[in-house]
Order: sequence, then structure tokens, then C-alpha cells
Amino acid sequence: MTGAGKPEVTVVLDPDWAAGGLVEDVRRGLSRHPRTLPPKWLYDDRGAALFEEITRLPDYYPFEAERSILVSHAADIAQASGATTLVELGSGTSEKTRLLLDAFTADGQLTRFAPVDVAEQTLREAAHQISQRYPGLEVAAVVGDFTLHLAHLPRGGRRMVAFLGGTIGNLYLEERRAFLGALADLLEPGDSVLLGTDLVKSVDRLLAAYDDDEGLTAAFIGNALLVLNRELGADFDPEAFSYIPFWDAHMERMDMRLRSEVPQRVTLPGADLVLDLAVGEEIRVEISTKFRVSRIAGELEQAGLEVTRVWTDRAGDFALTLATKP
Repeated sequence: MTGAGKPEVTVVLDPDWAAGGLVEDVRRGLSRHPRTLPPKWLYDDRGAALFEEITRLPDYYPFEAERSILVSHAADIAQASGATTLVELGSGTSEKTRLLLDAFTADGQLTRFAPVDVAEQTLREAAHQISQRYPGLEVAAVVGDFTLHLAHLPRGGRRMVAFLGGTIGNLYLEERRAFLGALADLLEPGDSVLLGTDLVKSVDRLLAAYDDDEGLTAAFIGNALLVLNRELGADFDPEAFSYIPFWDAHMERMDMRLRSEVPQRVTLPGADLVLDLAVGEEIRVEISTKFRVSRIAGELEQAGLEVTRVWTDRAGDFALTLATKP
């Protein structure tokens, strides 16, 4: 469906996805050692608002670094990809993506935009705004989880799949391999991927970015406990945990954890689970892998994609990599 104000929205997400997925993730992640929780459960309304504040902090460089690349090179990206369909995974409000859309639509190259996100209301609002801003552009939004619903991406035309924000770094190595492999399998020859990745840099800068003086990141990571309390009837006491960020030099990633400061028993009735946590025991809530350009290329090539171009910001903090299906 085309025309201003008339986006098409396809819902492929199961209505019980959140409840069932949360229970499964909690049982699997908290029952083993080290204890883990997937970061996607951080992003309820409160978590999303906190993260929005974090992106505006002076020391939190990734958002502005990626944006600066798009400002400088969106036209280059459009030309190099030759795409007529732009797909965005984890699109949210598609704020930065509008820089790409401006470039792609400048000469009428782009005919379709397909944002994908789990947050239906946010996606509907963004799709409506984009339809208003780009009359004649077909907007085909998909309410789905990009880790589960890649098969529902729109087909036809020459596609570029944008996965921005460094979100790929939140996936563990085996998850990244599986995700990139599945994505590559669904692409047709000539289709491409635009991957945003945060680059390795000094530990001091990383710690400053992930442990702000205002305590926003600590509140964001601690929000995971509030989500479990609300959704599963758990009795976590957030005051009994400390936020522990550290740099894992071997894996080249930031680890964000919550450390139990007292021995405690936590019950999670909604997951039929009881946790006994010792003093100092930690729950890993999020990772943020930092990459080297050669590592990005290696992982993409292993998935069956050929790196076409790489753009970085002036400081070399962040990279956008375009890789094509041969």
C-alpha cells in the first residue's frame, strides 16, 4: 500500500510472545552459571526512556558517532548498495534511518521501506510519520522479532538490510554467527547488509560510556529486575544489587552485570523458579562487543557475504560496513 499516511503493517509476532519468551529466557538463563538475562527485556517503557537519556550523555559516543557517518556518507551508501528496498531491523522510531531515506529517495531510487520491530505502537507511529514525510514511498512495516522472523522480510527488488546502533554487539559470538548466517541465506544475489558496529577503543573511554556519573546506565541495567518483578511476580530487591560494568579484554566486550551484595533467596512464581544467590554472585544482563574492522569482515564473510565498503567516523569510534550477497 502506498501514499502518505497509509503504511501497511503486518503483525507476525505471537500475542503471547513476550510472556512465553520471558519465562523461557529466565528459566534458561538464571538456572545456569554464569547467570544471564537477554538484554531485550530491558526495553519496557521505563527502560526505553532511560536508554534514550543515555544516548544523550556526553561520554556515550556510539549514537552520535554512527549518526555522523550517516550524515557524511548516506548518499555513498545509497549509491554503493543500489537498493530499491530498505529493510531496517530493530527500527524503533527510525530516527537515524531518515538520513538514509533522504539519500535513497533523493533521486527516486528507493520504492519501499520495511521497518521491523517488536514494539507495535512505536512501529505504527514511525511508519505513519515516514509515509507522511516521503509521499509515494511504499512503507511495509513488520511487527516481529528479527531473531525469529527473518523469513517475513519483504521480497522482491534489490534489498539492503540495515542493522544499526551496534545492536549486533549485544549478541554472543554463536548467536551472531547464527543470525548472520540466517540473514545471508534469505538474501538474493545483489542484496546487501549495512551493519553498524562499535569499534575497540581505550578502556577508559569504554568505562566512561557504560558507567556514567548520573547513574543512568546503572538504572537501565537494574531495570531488568523491575521487569521480572512486574511480569513474573518476582521479589527481587534492587537495592540488594550493585551495577558492575567491566571490560573483558579476551572477548573484547563490555559486560554489564548485577552483583548480589547479600545472600538472598529470590522467588519467581511466574517462571516457577527459586534462586539462591550468594554474596558476590552476578547476573550478566547485557554484553556490548567491540569490533575491529577485520573481525567484522571475517564474520560477514563466514556468513557468505562479501564486504563492499566500510565507513567510519572521523575519530574511528564506529563503523558502518556494507556487505553484499554474491
